[in-house]
Amino acid sequence: MSRPAPAWPLPRVFAHRCGGALAPENTLAGLRIAQALGLGAVEFDVMLSADGSPWLIHDEALERTTSGTGRVCEATDAVLRRLDAGAYQHRAFAGEPLPTFAAAAALCRELGLMANVEIKPAAGFEAITGEVVARQLVELWQGAALPLVSSFSEAALEAARRVSAQLPIGQLWVRPPDDWQQRLAALDGYSLHCSADEVDDALLGAARAAGVPVLCWTVNAPEVAQSLWARGVTSVFSDRIDLLSAQSP
Repeated sequence: MSRPAPAWPLPRVFAHRCGGALAPENTLAGLRIAQALGLGAVEFDVMLSADGSPWLIHDEALERTTSGTGRVCEATDAVLRRLDAGAYQHRAFAGEPLPTFAAAAALCRELGLMANVEIKPAAGFEAITGEVVARQLVELWQGAALPLVSSFSEAALEAARRVSAQLPIGQLWVRPPDDWQQRLAALDGYSLHCSADEVDDALLGAARAAGVPVLCWTVNAPEVAQSLWARGVTSVFSDRIDLLSAQSP
């Protein structure tokens, strides 16, 4: 397989959901905080609205992280633009908007942040979400190195791959299945992403032999991160970027 890779070296630490625990998740405020702490790479989630537009949000429902209610896939762009995505974290972030994918991409490029874009489809919208996010991603990063694209949904990743043969793809599992190499190869995938609690030495050995980087989530203790790197994990996703930022080149 060709295994398209990012045109930038994988960092040791990605800021999880933009800014980790220090900012409202999946917001522009998080991107700015990650950059201010010296992090060079961020991860965020992208889901489609009822209008088919990509927005940064993790949950299929709006309640946990915004002032809205109901399902993201049933909310129009006009509704999403009016939401407060910051007050749930702290009143200092009140009024922080839910960002569009385009706004996040523009700020990443402005701040020089590398990105891992996680395609987060609502149930039943896997293929269309992968297609839309991939098409917009190629446009938004035109003339620049493409970000790493990942998802738990193989259907979303298959759709993204059909859009572009150049996308570096990472496949997400909680615990990788026994046939993970074959399934990653079918996507011309680049990296394996999984829970830090599910990494064993056999998996790391197989990945190392195949030349596949292993990226683990969610790692918040510096000593755990150091142990994972020593064992062969390439990168970790962290909510405590204040604790791990000094360990990221």
